[in-house]
Order: sequence, then C-alpha cells, then structure tokens
Amino acid sequence: MKKGIKKAAIYLIISSIILTVFGCGSQKTVETSAKNKAEPADSIQERRFKLGVGLDEKHSEGQGAQKFKEIVEKNSNGKFNVSLYYNNQLGDDKQTIDNLIGGTQELGVISTSPLASTVKEFGIFDFPFVFNNEQEAYTILDGEVGKTLLDKLPSHGLIGLGYWENGFRNLTNSKHPVSTLEDFKGLKIRTMPNKVHLDVFSALGANPTPMAFSEVFTALDSKTIDGQENPLPTIEIHKFNEVQPYLSMTNHVYTPFIFMASKKFWDGLSDEEKKIIQEAVIEAGKYQRELNIEQNKKSLENLKAAGMQVNEVSDEEKEKIKAVIKPVIEQHSKEIGEDLTQKMYAEVEKARKK
Repeated sequence: MKKGIKKAAIYLIISSIILTVFGCGSQKTVETSAKNKAEPADSIQERRFKLGVGLDEKHSEGQGAQKFKEIVEKNSNGKFNVSLYYNNQLGDDKQTIDNLIGGTQELGVISTSPLASTVKEFGIFDFPFVFNNEQEAYTILDGEVGKTLLDKLPSHGLIGLGYWENGFRNLTNSKHPVSTLEDFKGLKIRTMPNKVHLDVFSALGANPTPMAFSEVFTALDSKTIDGQENPLPTIEIHKFNEVQPYLSMTNHVYTPFIFMASKKFWDGLSDEEKKIIQEAVIEAGKYQRELNIEQNKKSLENLKAAGMQVNEVSDEEKEKIKAVIKPVIEQHSKEIGEDLTQKMYAEVEKARKK
C-alpha cells in the first residue's frame, strides 16, 4: 500500500513539472507571438538618393550637405545612401526645382529667389533691407511666416523641409566704389532671374541683367557686365575679386536657402524614414548657419587682404535708397500678398523689441 502511494506521489510530481514547463513555454510563446504581432515591420528600407547643392564643398552649403549625409546615414543604420552633387551638377536652381517636381531628383538646396517664380509668396525674401542681422531672419524663417510659405509647396509637387542660410548680399563691380544712391546709375549688374531684384535695381538707375550663376565669372572677366551681388563667401570662393576691384557692403538683401524634397519621393517614404530626414535637415541646418556666419567674417578679411577696395554704405544713404525703392516694394507687396508682407514686417519689429 505504501509502495503504491509512493508511486502515485511520484507520478503527480512528474506530471506537475511537465505541465509547469510546457505550460510556461506555451504562455511565453503566446506572449512572444502577441508582442511580435504588435510590433510593426522594419519601416526603414534600403534607399539611395541624390542631394544637389549650388555651391562647392568648401562653402557652408556644401559642408551642411556633408553633415546631412553623415546624420542620415548614421540614423538609418546605413540603410540610406546619399550621393552629393556640388556646383549645380544636377542643374541650376530653376532646373533643380523642375527635377524635384518631376521626381528625377530626390533632394535639393536652393536659394529662395528662383523659387518665387513657382510660388510667388517666396518673393518677400527679396525685399531689400528687411533684416538687420541673421537672428531677425531666423525669427521669420523658423516662425509662423516661414511655415506658412513651406505649407504652399506641396501643391506644386515640392516639400519644404527647412531653411538654411545663403546670407546677406553685397555688391561688387569693376567701375567705381558704390557708396551713394547716385553710384548705382548706369552699372550693368548681374541679378538672379527674379522680378523683385530686377525692379529694385532698375529703380536705382542700374541696368540689371539676369544671368545663370555659372556664367557670371566669364561675363565679369570680359566686361560684358560691370558687377554682381552675392554673399561674401560666394564672392571669395568663386574668386570674383580677381575681376572685381570694388566691394560695397550694402547688405541689401538677406537670402535664405531652402532644403526641399520631391513630393513624389517624399510620399513614398514611411513616417520613420521621413522623421530621419526631417531631423537631419534641422540639425545640419543649425550647423550650416553657424558655419556660414563664421565664413562671412573670414571671407571679408580674406577679400580685403587680397586687395579688394571695401567700402561701407552709410545709414543716411540707405534711407535714400529705401525711399527710392519704396514704390517697388509696395507694388510687389500687393502682388505677393499684403497680409503676408505685413505679418513679416510686424514679426521683425517684435523681434527687435525683445
């Protein structure tokens, strides 16, 4: 009897152990299965895409593009591969816009001025003497006005991911120093193909000549044109000082870069992929802006050392210039949108009072 009881007890113990082990195993399997079902499949795919920029790898724009590539490839665990194309290798700003709309190019960084021919509201950044410094510009670009403009791009087949910095434009020429309103008269000045630029320089008595950037140095060298206007790092990197003895610190227009994506490309990305690219644009953009300010200061020193005759334009003369071009700005404000224009100026004034 005792022997039978002992065997029964052993059987119960063994059965309990088997049930515990396999029961736990089954529960664990169910939990794991449920967990796997709840987790989405990896939403970052292997992708290769092109990023085109207008300037070279020495410029802050080119270095910002390198930083973007580094961040994106790292944060995608190497699944994204970015090919960089400098010096408008994929086309100038207008061609880049067309490439992005058509989906033959995934990403591009361009100046906002050529974009105004596609989305007129971007023309507000071509109004002269809006900003006194970079921080005022950032307030507008990174605020409500900047977002309002980005929101207008998708209907044109474009996605705006953030603003980088081209910077304050200054005038160079081969004729004489430009320090007064009168000094503009008769100068044949290359401008971007932008109506605000053309009308402003015409009002000042100059002869504005729209021209592709790639043609500018040759035109300056051959005296086909007398001068051009660009931020200081661009003037230095492209050696305009070799054919332009005079540099006038007009700081007449602050031009942003805009980092854009093709909507056709963007719509094919997962939310996680979009987040990686968007965050990289912002992070690399902060780096690029800081670098551009440093390059601006250094370029001025280098251009002076290279022999350029540099002159300032007094506040008094700037007020005269503003008075002459005021009707031009008022006219373009009506065409672009008076509400948006007034909003920009109001936000700038608010920033100055802080």
